[in-house]
Amino acid sequence: MTAPVRLGMLTPSSNTALEPITYAMLAGIADVSAHFSRFKVTEIALSESALRQFDDSEILRAAELLAHAKVDVIAWNGTSASWLGFERDERLCERITAATGIKACTTVLAYRDLFRRRKAERIGLVTPYRRDVQDKIIANWASEGLHCVAERHLSLQDNFSFAEVPETEVATLIEEVAREGCDAVAVVCTNMRGADAAARLEAKLGVPVFDSIAVTLWACLAATGVDPSRVRGWGSLFQIPIEGHSQFY
Repeated sequence: MTAPVRLGMLTPSSNTALEPITYAMLAGIADVSAHFSRFKVTEIALSESALRQFDDSEILRAAELLAHAKVDVIAWNGTSASWLGFERDERLCERITAATGIKACTTVLAYRDLFRRRKAERIGLVTPYRRDVQDKIIANWASEGLHCVAERHLSLQDNFSFAEVPETEVATLIEEVAREGCDAVAVVCTNMRGADAAARLEAKLGVPVFDSIAVTLWACLAATGVDPSRVRGWGSLFQIPIEGHSQFY
């Protein structure tokens, strides 16, 4: 009997999308389960109070609770390092592992790994965020050699509202940036519904579509040695093998 693999994920408290979508992607894979721990995140903005939500101490408390479930990896299933800086997630991974003894990964570091491996330097960026947050993401990603050559954002701030954006609207934004010319599309938000449309849009547009929820799951599977291709029907991302996978945790 195959030993069960338990994936631990840190979740913004007001997120309603990533848990059901993650469960749907794992449907039919009996030996892999996902487990979640929340900490307070209610808005995405550059104000002091909004930035304080991502203080490592709050995230570490949630990570320690996941460790009680003896998970095999702990992922920060969120995109805050996109505007706070990639080094924030690098430090967070180190602190999670030091506190729990469990390997760690994050959505944003997984994006960087994926795009570098695929030599995708021209990114189409889709988010629900405000213009100032979007500008910070574009600048931070450019510092890592990931250039957002096309972008769409919805100017939303309330984190709960992101999941209320219809999937059809997200799909339209993806199509718009893809048509402007890019190597891949990134839907950067783990409370936005872009994962289910990825396979259909890839077939239509001929451009890879990487949704944040799917990217985090791919990173967790890679970190635990589970073949990502066991996830079927959710786009080309899960056909990317884990051989030579970067140690971003």
